This record gives sequence, structure tokens and C-alpha cells, in this order.
Amino acid sequence: MSDELIALGVSHKTAPIELRERLALTEGRASEFGAELLAEEGIDEAVAISTCNRTELYLVGPDGVQAESVGLAALARLAGIRPTELASEAVYALRNCDAAAHLYRVTAGLESMIVGEAEVQGQVKRAYESAREAGSTGPLTNKLFAAALATGKRVRSETGISASRLSVSSVAVALAREALGDLHDLGVVVLGTGETAELTAHALAEEGARTTFIANRRRDRARALAERFGGRSVGFEELPRELGRADIVVSGTSSPHAIVGAEEVEVVMRGRPDRPLLFVDIAVPRDIDPACAEIAGVTLHDIDDLQAVVARNRSVRQAEARPAERIIDEELERFARWLGSLEVLPTIGALRGRGEDIVTQVLGENAGRWEKASPRDLARVEAVARAVVNRLLHEPTLRLKRAGSDHVHARLEVLRELFALDEARPAHDADRPAAEVRELRRRDGR
Repeated sequence: MSDELIALGVSHKTAPIELRERLALTEGRASEFGAELLAEEGIDEAVAISTCNRTELYLVGPDGVQAESVGLAALARLAGIRPTELASEAVYALRNCDAAAHLYRVTAGLESMIVGEAEVQGQVKRAYESAREAGSTGPLTNKLFAAALATGKRVRSETGISASRLSVSSVAVALAREALGDLHDLGVVVLGTGETAELTAHALAEEGARTTFIANRRRDRARALAERFGGRSVGFEELPRELGRADIVVSGTSSPHAIVGAEEVEVVMRGRPDRPLLFVDIAVPRDIDPACAEIAGVTLHDIDDLQAVVARNRSVRQAEARPAERIIDEELERFARWLGSLEVLPTIGALRGRGEDIVTQVLGENAGRWEKASPRDLARVEAVARAVVNRLLHEPTLRLKRAGSDHVHARLEVLRELFALDEARPAHDADRPAAEVRELRRRDGR
């Protein structure tokens, strides 16, 4: 068998935020995680993707069952729970073309909480590039991610799926508007200075809110956002004072732990007993201590609460998803043909090698029966024997080369089983399909 592709992960569709935040990886940690997986037996390539709505591993190895087991164990260690508990709760596992189809859908935005969101394309691209720089990719993942990114770009250029420019940030602002009505002239504190903060600020500016950006690091970035969107910026040490002034707090940092605690918020609310405070936490892991929701006057929404708002804006994008699905099917067919070729050509070689073995074996068994045959006669007998084998295998060879992607893996598996291709050859030849993939990996610079 050639190497198998495995996709393993959790998303907002399968796991609550309490589990997703335990599996969340920063951008730098994701590439390290992939490199660590590469050191595990049975993993030849690894890419980790982690966003607010998903953590996924794309693994390549000679044994799909083993690769899945290694990946599941790694995720369980990350979450601090038993692999069996994690597997039964939320993890999905996909193989080969099913794994590729899932990544295509993720990159195109079809698996997002907000169908068609543009941010996920950049997140996938950065995760892949970081993994490649860390040396954990190879020919299969390189081909997969290049094709997935091209598919996502094609979906966005050929359909209207991203036309309304909805994002998690814009939906967060919509949630605040639903809760408080007109946001004009309300005070909003934005925690963070990344892409999420920028998108949030843009949506708030359109609502006429007064925005204050708070950053611990990247103070220059906070000032630049404030100038761009007519707000102001302050340091993190001024957070308690700003919380006392704010009507809304939107948080979306990449902090690995909560940055606003319940005790701190209790103190703030005692100083403003008649003014409610709305928190919208779109970070994973969460920035706002969930215990804040129990404080009088505080309303706290996390990213999973955004799904109710998203559901009311889904119909138009679902209509655009249909042509997007057709594009994905077309692009997946190309990848499936390429993936199938990794097995077809080695299988053809193994099949013909099996025929050569049989000829050599039969000739050897009958070597003592040709006492009166001349060397020329023996050469003719061998030539005829090899011609019979070649003629017999000619049609199967042609049909294998012409085979489409539909069930190609199952067909090849049956062929290898019927002709005992993995057992009949010497050990180094039996591993030929995987070896060919590894030779591609060597040429690819790994």
C-alpha cells in the first residue's frame, strides 16, 4: 500500500467551546505540534490547523490506522483527557479523498460557522506555510494544500459566497446591536490588535460606536487602528478604568488563558451598579472568565452564542454554496486522479514483477528437464513464457492506467489482495509503493 492521508479534528459542529479551547494552538505552536508528530512512528507528514472554530491534523503515513491512533493520542494529550473519551465525544476522522474533500470545504468556507467567510483561507494558508517552514510537510500534503487553496480562491472568485463580507467579528457586532439597539455613541473596548480586532473595528465604525483599543504588546498597531477608525488606544494596565467606562467589550486575542477575571469585573461593576456591561468573547481559548456571566449587570456571550445570529443570515449563502460544491467536486476529481496514480503505477510494477517471479520460478523448477535442448531453445522457451505473462497482464495494465478516481483505492486493494502483491515479493519490494512516495519526498527537499 502507498501512504494514506488522514484528517483528524474537532470543530464547532462537533465540539463545544470548552473542548475546542483545550485543543487550541497558536500559530507558532501549531507548526511545532506538526513537527513533534513527525517524530512519531508511522507519521511521514503532518500539518496542524487551529482556528476559533476548529483544530485539525492532516497526517500522512503508510498505515492509516496507526496514523489516526497517533494523531488521536496527541490531541488527547493536548486536551488532557483519555483518547477514548476524546474519540467518543467529538473527533472526526477522514481518509484519502474524503480527507481532501473536507479540507477543500474548509478552505472554501463551507465548513465555517459563517458560510463563505474569507478569513479561513488565510488561516489555512498560514498554517500550511508554517508547517512547510518547520519541515513537516511532504509531497502529499504539499499537493493537497496547494490544491485546496487554489480551490478556495476559485470558489470565491466564481461564486457570490463571500459577497456580503460577513465575518465572526461582524456577527459579534450584530449580536451587540441585537442586545443594545443603536450602538451610535456607545463606548466599546476592543481587546487585541490582530485581524479579528481590525474587522471588529470596521464593523463598529459603521455603527458609529466609540472604540478604544487595548493592547499589551503591539502598541503601535493599536495606535494605527485607533487612527484609522477614529478611536483611541491605551495600554493593558488601563483596562480596569476602561471597563468602568465601556458599554460593550469585544475580545479576540490569541492569549492561551483568560485575561479578564471575574474578581476584576466584580470590582468594576460595584462602581457602576446601574449600568449593564456586555461582553462578546470571540476568542478560543476564551479571553473572558466564564464566571463573569454570574455577576449582576453583566451579559457574556462567547463564540458559540454567535450561531443563533448566523442562522438568520444563512439562506443566501447556502444558495451560493451549491455552485461552490460543484467547483469542489471538479477540483477534487483532479486530486483523486493524482492520488490514485501514487498507487496505480506502483501496483502495475508490482503486478508485472509478480509475473516475472512466476516465470523465473517455473523455469527454475523445470531446469533439469531440458537435457536435449540447446541454449537457443531454452532462450526461446523463456521468451515465450515471458510473452505469455506480458500478454496476460497487458489488458489489466491498460485498464488500471485508464481507471478513474471512483473507488480506485478499493480496486487496487482488491488487486493487491488477489495477486498477493504485498506478500509475494521480497520485503524491500513489497514496500515499493510507500518507497516511491518517500522518493518524491526526498526530491521535494525533505
